[in-house]
Amino acid sequence: MESYDLSGRCLCGAVTLRARRGSDVLRACHCGQCRRWSGHVWAAVGVLDLDVNGPLRWFRSSETAERAFCTECGSALAWRKIGGDETDISAGCLDAPTGMVLEGHIFVADKGDYYPIADGLPQWPQEAEA
Repeated sequence: MESYDLSGRCLCGAVTLRARRGSDVLRACHCGQCRRWSGHVWAAVGVLDLDVNGPLRWFRSSETAERAFCTECGSALAWRKIGGDETDISAGCLDAPTGMVLEGHIFVADKGDYYPIADGLPQWPQEAEA
């Protein structure tokens, strides 16, 4: 039996999920796709052994990745690289307490011009350095 340390749900509750936290850290993505998909900045954490129940649909958003959303309420829930080991789950859908702290910002070269990033956390123009 799997041991899950994260749980969450979409806005309407039709989709529920459980997962184990992966090796990824919690970062905010400012790329154009994430902003258009989520409506603003998208913060996510990498997970393993994702267990999802409910009306989830995957949309291939680029040549290399796909994104998942609830077909009932439209909540943006997940992103994954095609063929990757982890799935990035929206931090906003996770049940509290998460025990996580935002550790930085990625794709800041593509951020919207309508907001500053002034929290003092590390920023990367594109993908984060390892």
